[in-house]
Amino acid sequence: MAILIDSPIWPAHGTVFAHLISDTSLAELHAFAAAAEIPERAFDEDHYDVPERRHHELVALGAHEVSGRHLARTLIASGLRIPARERAKALELPLLQRWDAALPGRGDLGRELLDRWAEPHRRYHTRAHLFAVLTSLEVIADGGASPREVPRAVVLAAWFHDAVYRAGLGGAAPASDEEESALLAEDRLSAAGLSDAEIGEVGRLVRLTAGHSPETHDAAGQLLCDADLAVLGRDQNGYRRYAGQVRAEFAHVPDNAFRAGRAAVLNQLLGLDPLFHTTAGRSLWDARARENLRTELAAGSWLAQY
Repeated sequence: MAILIDSPIWPAHGTVFAHLISDTSLAELHAFAAAAEIPERAFDEDHYDVPERRHHELVALGAHEVSGRHLARTLIASGLRIPARERAKALELPLLQRWDAALPGRGDLGRELLDRWAEPHRRYHTRAHLFAVLTSLEVIADGGASPREVPRAVVLAAWFHDAVYRAGLGGAAPASDEEESALLAEDRLSAAGLSDAEIGEVGRLVRLTAGHSPETHDAAGQLLCDADLAVLGRDQNGYRRYAGQVRAEFAHVPDNAFRAGRAAVLNQLLGLDPLFHTTAGRSLWDARARENLRTELAAGSWLAQY
C-alpha cells in the first residue's frame, strides 16, 4: 500500500497542481488526505488535486513522488481509475443534449433534474449513473440488430427514476425514493404539457425500479429495469468501483448494519429469475453480473478497504 504523488505541472486557478493517489484503496487515500488536512473539495473521484505549495510537505508526510506516467499506470492497474464515461462532472453537456432530444424546449426541467443528480450526498446515483442507464437503453433497444429508437416514456423514466435519492438519510423508508421520484415525474411532466397516458406510463416505469420485476409482456419495463441493473455486469474493477460508491452513499450506516442490509440486497438480486429480461441484456450482462454478486456476497467485508 502506498500513496503516490506526481510533479505539480497541471495549471489551474493561478498555480499548478499535482495529483495524489493510492495504489490500493480509496480508504487509504482519504485517510492520508484527512491526516494531511487536504480539503474534501480537492477530491476528484479517483485522486486529490493538490497545489504546488504543498508538494514537498506531502512528500515529507509519506507520499512517494513518481512521474505522471507512472502515476497514471498505477491508478489504472489498481482498478481505481474512473473512466471518462463515469466522470459525473464531465457529463453535463452530453446529458443536456440528450434531454433536449427527448423533450425539446424544456431545458429548465432538464437542468433541475441534473441538479438533483449532482446532490453532494450521492456517490453512485450521480449523473454518471444516469448517463450509463441512457446509454445502456440504446444498446439493448438495438438488440444487436438494426437500431431501434427507445420509447420516449422509457427515456423520461430513466431521467426521473432516481431524481429523488436520499440513501436512507433522514429515516427514509425503502422504496419511498422511487415513489417520490414517480410523483415528481408526474408533477413536472404534467406542467410540461405531456398527455395523461404518457405521464402515467413514466410514473409506472419509475415505480418498477423499486423491485426490477417487470411482467413478461412489459417490453418498456424490461428495457428500463435491464438498463438500471447493467452496472452489475461490469468487469471486476468496474463492479468494485460501483460497490464502493454504494458503500460511500451509506457512510452514515455502521459497518455491521450495512453488511447485513447489503447482503439482503445481493440475495434479492440473485433471486430474480430472470435477472435481465431482454435478450440483449441477458447476453451482455447476466453471467458476469451473477458472478459479481456472488463474489461480493461471499467476500462480505472487503468493501471496508475500498
